[in-house]
Amino acid sequence: MDADLIKLVNKLQDTFANLGGELDMPQLAVVGSQSAGKSSVLETIVGRDFLPRGQGIVTRRPLVLQLIHTPVPEDGSSSQTYTEWGQFLHIDKRFTDFDEIRKEIEQETFRVAGQNKGISKLPIHLRIYSPNVLDLTLVDLPGLTKIPVGDQPSDIERQIRSLVIEYITKPNCVILAVSPANVDLANSESLKLARSVDPQGRRTIGVLTKLDLMDAGTNALDILTGRIYPLKLGFIGVVNRSQQDINSNKNMNEALENETEFFRNHPAYRNIAHKNGTKYLARTLNQVLMNHIRDKLPDMKARLNTLMGQAQQELNSFGDAAIYGDANQQGALILRLMTQFARDFVSSIEGTSLDISTKELSGGARIYYIFNDVFGQALASIDATHNLDNQDIRTAIRNSTGPRPSLFVPEIAFDLLVKPQIKLLEAPSLRCVELVYEELVKICHNCTSAELQRFPRLHAQLVDVVSELLRERLSPTTDYTQSLIDIQTAYINTNHPAFISGSAMAAQAAPPKQILPPRPASVEPVNGVASAADEEDDSSDESRSINGVLAGRGNDARSSSSTVHDRTRSNASGPSAGGSLRRPSSPKAPHQHSNRHAPQQAPTSSKDSFLTNFFFGQNGPGPLASANAEKASLQGPSTVVPVGRDVSGEPNHTGLLASKRNMDGSNAAFDMKSLGRHIEAAYEGGAQLTLREEMETNLIRSLIQSYFAIVRQTIQDLVPKAVMHLLVNNTSQQVQNRLVSSLYKPELFPDLLNEDEALVAERTRVKALLDAYKEAFRTLSEVTLKSS
Repeated sequence: MDADLIKLVNKLQDTFANLGGELDMPQLAVVGSQSAGKSSVLETIVGRDFLPRGQGIVTRRPLVLQLIHTPVPEDGSSSQTYTEWGQFLHIDKRFTDFDEIRKEIEQETFRVAGQNKGISKLPIHLRIYSPNVLDLTLVDLPGLTKIPVGDQPSDIERQIRSLVIEYITKPNCVILAVSPANVDLANSESLKLARSVDPQGRRTIGVLTKLDLMDAGTNALDILTGRIYPLKLGFIGVVNRSQQDINSNKNMNEALENETEFFRNHPAYRNIAHKNGTKYLARTLNQVLMNHIRDKLPDMKARLNTLMGQAQQELNSFGDAAIYGDANQQGALILRLMTQFARDFVSSIEGTSLDISTKELSGGARIYYIFNDVFGQALASIDATHNLDNQDIRTAIRNSTGPRPSLFVPEIAFDLLVKPQIKLLEAPSLRCVELVYEELVKICHNCTSAELQRFPRLHAQLVDVVSELLRERLSPTTDYTQSLIDIQTAYINTNHPAFISGSAMAAQAAPPKQILPPRPASVEPVNGVASAADEEDDSSDESRSINGVLAGRGNDARSSSSTVHDRTRSNASGPSAGGSLRRPSSPKAPHQHSNRHAPQQAPTSSKDSFLTNFFFGQNGPGPLASANAEKASLQGPSTVVPVGRDVSGEPNHTGLLASKRNMDGSNAAFDMKSLGRHIEAAYEGGAQLTLREEMETNLIRSLIQSYFAIVRQTIQDLVPKAVMHLLVNNTSQQVQNRLVSSLYKPELFPDLLNEDEALVAERTRVKALLDAYKEAFRTLSEVTLKSS
């Protein structure tokens, strides 16, 4: 029965090694420093030379050595060669030559641990069948070392110590601490490690090697009797073969006889000779292992019971393979998985998923982040006029007026300039659609459950169907988003309340660049009309001549201007998009004086806008200066007043042809060339802006910024709504129907429910492991009943 216990443990150990079980099996772990004699002890117990030997680290992988006693044939016909053999767990071959076993251990070590003296935690399993051994299970661990030698890794001490501690920490492990007798026991690394995990010495057996190499006059009697370092399982002394004996292939039986003679004839050890030696060590280890297994049976049964429950739960998660092959249940299974997939997709978008991440944004939260942060910041970063310089605006104003001078800033120029700026909103809007589409595709790929992972083809088809639906919705969403930009450029609504208030505010925020000093008190207009002498002075200064246009036009011009700007002034006083506006009172016109004989002009209303001030000369020059200039030309031929616009852009130039023209027309060709040069210079933007052009440019820029802000706010509001309606909500509503119509077809069921090969193999492994747990539990229960 005791032999059956060890065989049971060996069987379970092999089974769990193949299947990856987690049962902590009772075993003996051999621990010792390099050259302490561990390999010699194991070979003496087996009675064969089979372990690799050499300098440095030889054992670089744990060797799980199972010794199985085989009965000797009664007829004695079979030779010893066929009654002793070895067998590895990683190769299906019986080794009768123990030199080949040594070579296989070396090759397997090189295959996993490499050639550079490194170590590996993956064990090598070796079973040796022999009539000369007792049933025993030992684990030979790498020898402890202090410093790296040769090509050993720099952290070799830490690696080996970590590997050894991993084994001996387990409570089901009996520690076989091997120490050389010719070294002070206080320096024993094996006993030091054993004490760290077994401080009371309950599961540690001390083995003293090299007793024959101690200095003359010294002995280890106090250690072997437990007076120096007490252990519950005690110390056992052995005498191994020397290196010379190994080199000369000394017979193992002869070595055992020499060991027996050493203890029997030694004066210090003769009284305890029966408790030392390799044969006694093997019997002791066998008995200790059986007792240890017997003591650990209740714990092993409890652990097996827990492992069976875990394995059964894991097997249930894989599902029953018989169900997937039933044609009657395939349709119901696929429909259930489709419904679950569609529900996970929608819940991820709406934020109602059960497994919401707390580490990063996911699902619908990322879509909101795209709308609010990415798209919103992209629109806010666009400057309405950053790509428009003053020359561009001046050129647009000139081109929109044609050959005729403009009374006001032309509306065509505003339309021409503001439409390309609105187009700047198109790129971030379309990118917003693309980002939301990409996020929905990611959500689709992440919608997978543990059950759905078992069917990779079904999952791939579900993802493909939803991705196709998203691609279908992407095109109309993109087209509609682009049409929102086109709609804004199709009709420039200058009657928008926010735009009118905004433009009025921008106009008042731009003060005139030059405020002319008042006229001398001695010069007074007569009946509101300036004299010819005054006009001659004004002809030398363009801004001063334009400043008197109000007097030239009289009340008729003022009444017509009030009609044109009545709507602007009335709406300018209303609320704007940003709030109510405060308007300072208009300053007094420069040509008005405090003469009592001059007709008193009505005080300027607070509702007068920048348009009234600019175009009718209250705060600066206006376009009606030509009328005043005509009057001045009738009063004297010496005064030349520019008519219309100065194409050259030079403020001191009095006309395109007047300064070079003669009565005989001899310089006509020269004048035409000069005209071409002036036009080219103006086209290239080399000319400086006049005061009027600069104020027109600033006004246009302010109007563009005001209208662009309105359009940007509209786009920022409409694009997310369009994306949610046409792409997100539409897909969420149609995903269930699309999946059913595309994939719920009986001819597709077998292919869709084709399981992953790796998953099938894993389910097979778990089922075999569960069966092994059940068999081990049943066997342990029977052994427990017999022992009781």
